[in-house]
Amino acid sequence: MMSPSLSFVQVKFDDIHFFENCGGGSFGSVYRAKWISQDKEVAVKKLLKIENEAEILSVLSHRNIIQFYGAIVEAPNYGIVTEYASGGSLYDYLSSDVSEEMDMGQIMTWAAEIAKGMHYLHSEAPVKICDFGASKFVTHTTHMSLVGTFPWMAPEVIQSLPVSETCDTFSYGVVLWEMLTREIPFKGLEGLQVAWLVVEKNERLTIPSGCPSSFAELMKKCWATEPKERPMFKQILSTLESMSNDSQLPQQCNSFLHNKAEWRCEIEATLERLKKLERDLSTKEQELKERERRLKMWERKLIEQSNSPLFLPLKISTNSCFQSVMEESNNSQMSSHITTSGNEYMSLQSVIKDLRLSWLAFEQNSSRSVSCVNMTVEMGHFLWSDDTK
Repeated sequence: MMSPSLSFVQVKFDDIHFFENCGGGSFGSVYRAKWISQDKEVAVKKLLKIENEAEILSVLSHRNIIQFYGAIVEAPNYGIVTEYASGGSLYDYLSSDVSEEMDMGQIMTWAAEIAKGMHYLHSEAPVKICDFGASKFVTHTTHMSLVGTFPWMAPEVIQSLPVSETCDTFSYGVVLWEMLTREIPFKGLEGLQVAWLVVEKNERLTIPSGCPSSFAELMKKCWATEPKERPMFKQILSTLESMSNDSQLPQQCNSFLHNKAEWRCEIEATLERLKKLERDLSTKEQELKERERRLKMWERKLIEQSNSPLFLPLKISTNSCFQSVMEESNNSQMSSHITTSGNEYMSLQSVIKDLRLSWLAFEQNSSRSVSCVNMTVEMGHFLWSDDTK
């Protein structure tokens, strides 16, 4: 789909006074700043380049979406200027002690507002967006680049497979889990470890046993492995509305929130199990690598030996026929063993020479005429035979 031709306010870089760095996202750092000419506190996300993001943001208008003011397009100081959220991020709030005072009412309000904002982006915005950070105009078969944070990413996003709007549903379920537990998802695990657990082992965040069933069911649906089985945000909003009409839910939810000490051990136990699972995998990988290293070492030795002269013991045996004019022929056997020294190359010529000397000595000590009818030379597992006289 072609990017629509849209205009937006172009902000001069000199018209922005930067304050502190508020953190970074997938595509740049975010600063608290002041838009001098407008006397307005703003947030500025610095970018390496401007593509479609400014045009997309300029057409979005929703109370649950950060308001876009304009863009800085002066190279190399590209940036997006937006409304400044003075309350900070939800993640920072949940990590603070203030979050201990959260109740069901606050959770339901924020859960609904997030769902409304996402429903607008997916279904009502002038431009439909799936990967908001990358600013991609999408269809249902759009491929996304691997951006974002693993604990919040759907399996198909981790694998860079075609995605649909329900990849955001998966992330929404993780945010809902954060608000209910006030815990960091997959705490203590590295991003790639989380990716392996989610994709290969189909692991999900632990839902404590005391969690109200309506919340638990909603999160499970959001985390379905098959994208088509996850609810759209319109369905999520309908579910939240039904939950708000449940008279028993507030008491159940508040009891759950205030008894964190009773169920937090369930989350910790799962994390320990996942860490052990990952450690066991790492151990097996190391064992396989060591085995492969040894096999390669032996392979190199065999190749070196095959390219070197053979220092193998030789065993030579001959069948001889003793004939006498006056007597019937008798068959006998002479055996001669010739071995190489540790640093001597035993060529076929030297074998014949040593054999001849042994044969002459045998002949001299025999009173009968002797003729050789068969000779066999064994060199290790190699065999050479000559039946000539």
